[in-house]
Amino acid sequence: MTAEYPESFHRGELRVSHAEREAVVARLNEAAAEGRIDLAELDERLEQALTAKTYADLAPLTADLPPVVSLDPGQPLVLKGGLHGAARVGRWQVPAKVVAYGGMGGAKLDFTQADCRLPVVEVEAHGQMAGVTIVLPDGWAVETGGMDPGLGGLRDKTTSDRLPGTPLIRLTGTGGPAGVVVRHPNGFERRRLKRISAQRP
Repeated sequence: MTAEYPESFHRGELRVSHAEREAVVARLNEAAAEGRIDLAELDERLEQALTAKTYADLAPLTADLPPVVSLDPGQPLVLKGGLHGAARVGRWQVPAKVVAYGGMGGAKLDFTQADCRLPVVEVEAHGQMAGVTIVLPDGWAVETGGMDPGLGGLRDKTTSDRLPGTPLIRLTGTGGPAGVVVRHPNGFERRRLKRISAQRP
């Protein structure tokens, strides 16, 4: 039996979910990055979004922003370490799913400069003989409950503090003999990122 609302009932009175609040938070962060709203206004709108209870509370926060065009997540990215290793670093478009095989040479997924507008990214990692390393920007979080550590184990060195609007990496697969490592940038990588940032106009 389908529930029917009274004629006087408006959608704006309906309660919003956590996911709907997070979607608005993500859009506001994007708008700030695009220069559409300043940081002071961003803070104000974020506070309102996180405490919103109904659609009527959320709607005004993005009403003056252009709609976001949905991106095609595309085909899964498959990275194979093989004999000589493989890496995806620098600027690259993140699809909805990434599969990484360590092989004999190792595989590395570096998300620190990647373009990712998806709320969740599925990463399937198989450590095999040389292992898989996954590098996440500060503020990104990883969910490892679906991962089989295998003989090599799973080493999660990330912090649990996920910033609003950042993707969640949902990790599955198996560690194999060499294991899988998930971490934030090390000292060398941070210095490289700082140099790259300083060189940009």
